[in-house]
Amino acid sequence: MDQYARLSDPGDLQEAFGADAFARLAVELHDAHGMTETVESVVQFALQAEACSYAGVTLTVRGSREIAAVTDPVVTAIYEAQSELGDGPLLTAVNQGVTVHVPDTATETRWPALSDRFTQYGIGSALHVPMWSGEQLIGVLSLFNTEPHAFSVDDEAIAHILARHASIAVASTRDSETMAAAVDARKLVGQAMGILMERFDLDDAGAFEILKRYSQQNNVKLRDVAQELVDTRTLRGVVR
Repeated sequence: MDQYARLSDPGDLQEAFGADAFARLAVELHDAHGMTETVESVVQFALQAEACSYAGVTLTVRGSREIAAVTDPVVTAIYEAQSELGDGPLLTAVNQGVTVHVPDTATETRWPALSDRFTQYGIGSALHVPMWSGEQLIGVLSLFNTEPHAFSVDDEAIAHILARHASIAVASTRDSETMAAAVDARKLVGQAMGILMERFDLDDAGAFEILKRYSQQNNVKLRDVAQELVDTRTLRGVVR
């Protein structure tokens, strides 16, 4: 059983909050254009669905973290403080893939170096929920409140539901962007091959071989080789 399902019944929670609200979110995420719009929709919805003053989403990208969306600059400051210190609830959520609840920042002892920062930024409580796509951790949804003990068990359960919606949308957007990039790369390579075929009277196999050889010899991605040829109509050192 999912972690959020153990906290409370998700169907009851969606009913209590407003079943149509999550339906509208699903539609909004589906219609979002690109990653930025997708995660912005998630954090703005969090402000409505949760007992939070601020929200943010951090995404994992090729082993690194990227601040994808925040509802207030204070969230960025909190994220950056943890990166600077090399420790904190967000990093624990990212590194261990676990939900991290900070009920009261004033009495929190797990990250003593952050105590002054929480006070400085006026944060009383925080909740960090992992975003999973299958078995891959793709990010963390973070909720913050200026008051301590702001997040109830039901709030945490709703956060897991929201994180699931966000995970599906982000994974779908990434897949779409990857596919679009692959299609663009193929079109670009095709254009470059056409230039070589016309200039050197080559067939497509011969033109592709030139591009591949240039890529390998110069340690340049095939797409970048094609881009250079399309832009400049020449590849330095290419001879038939």
